Amino acid sequence: MSTDNASWQGHPTLVRLKDEPPEWRYGDLRIRRYRAADHGVVLALHQKGLAQVGLRPGDGVYYDHDFFQMEDIYLRNNGEFLIGELDRRIVAMGGLRRADLIPGGRARAYGGYAPGTPALDAAEMVRLRVLPAVQRRGYGTALVQALEERATEYGYRILRADTTELQTPALALYNKFGWTETRRESIGGIVNIYIQKTLR
Repeated sequence: MSTDNASWQGHPTLVRLKDEPPEWRYGDLRIRRYRAADHGVVLALHQKGLAQVGLRPGDGVYYDHDFFQMEDIYLRNNGEFLIGELDRRIVAMGGLRRADLIPGGRARAYGGYAPGTPALDAAEMVRLRVLPAVQRRGYGTALVQALEERATEYGYRILRADTTELQTPALALYNKFGWTETRRESIGGIVNIYIQKTLR
């Protein structure tokens, strides 16, 4: 299956290489499904991405408990977690999960996982990270495109996400893809911005 997305501002086109497990190519970036062996590198990339904008454990916004339940939260529950590789080195990542699995707002920082009967209505796009050394190459754009494609394949109607005021590149990326802000919430002095996009 091929994804003939239009080239974005001189960047390569995202091309679907495999349906299951999904795999894409975006220029020299290979995007594939997360594997258990990726855990340490993926967790470090997450931590580095948040530290880059000043977020840290204990601030009420930072959380990482989902990285220790990857199969249950992402891969076995109508979700996805993708990583981007350059020369077999993980440099980017992003996830898609059912919106009902993780609590919202302040409760996120304290853990929690609530499997239930899936209602394939809303999914969250989360954990978009690109290694600082390779940012501004369109890799975040490619991951958003791939995750939106997966959400459509799963039958989700709405995509949701949240980010902070500090993460201006993420906000710009979502805006470019037609996401709209739904509300803001102050958590520990940090403004969290909630956004969404209708898929169908």
